[in-house]
Amino acid sequence: MCGRFALYTPPDTLARLFDAELAAGAAAIGPHWNVAPTTQVLGLRFGGGPGIDGPPRLPLVLDQFRWGLIPAGATDPSPGSRLFNARAESVANRPSFRDAFDRRRVAVLADGFFEWRKGTGSRRTPHYFHRADGQPLAFAGLWADWRDPRRQGPQDPAAERPAVRSCTIVTTTAGQDMDGIHDRMPVVLARDVLDLWVDPADADPDELAALLRPAPPGTLVHHPVDQRVGNVRHDDPGLIALREADPEPATLF
Repeated sequence: MCGRFALYTPPDTLARLFDAELAAGAAAIGPHWNVAPTTQVLGLRFGGGPGIDGPPRLPLVLDQFRWGLIPAGATDPSPGSRLFNARAESVANRPSFRDAFDRRRVAVLADGFFEWRKGTGSRRTPHYFHRADGQPLAFAGLWADWRDPRRQGPQDPAAERPAVRSCTIVTTTAGQDMDGIHDRMPVVLARDVLDLWVDPADADPDELAALLRPAPPGTLVHHPVDQRVGNVRHDDPGLIALREADPEPATLF
């Protein structure tokens, strides 16, 4: 799974790196080293219209999303607190994600993510994963616009109610780079498949499914970090700094 990540590269820098237009409001997303579900994150979506440099490149927009997908038909926003991940094996068929998989795919951006290595007993050591080449990560994701039906009335048509734009991150089985720390990992998209993933045009489901695989060996590196990352109230650069793992307690015979 992916339940915590870091995103500290400035939005304008991300927009330049991915040749994307910066959506209104996205520039206000500040740096965070301990992003948790229900907070605002950044992702690349299809922008429509002509390409930035003209055709044939697909236009991308760097937009903001609430992490934790709220399906369009939900009666309240509570599903978003648990739908922050979507399993690659069922994403095309599960009702919560099926429509978004068909038409609203996004690449959620991150500088790195956290997973916990199990130790003896209840001991768990957090590790920070990031690209070996130092570039930002682009996770396969889905997005949806949700409008609160509880606000609907004769003078408040659905089209005029404010939309909550939310997203989820697609996970798959762990690859070699997870080093046995967890059995799942986010789907890391290569740069050359971003257009295919976010394009809302009809796509071959098998071609999309082929993208939902573990990252090739050598894509990611990791190191142990401070236990403070387990508390969402902590959010500072020290959370991703190398910290030597505590030794396992000696076993007495």
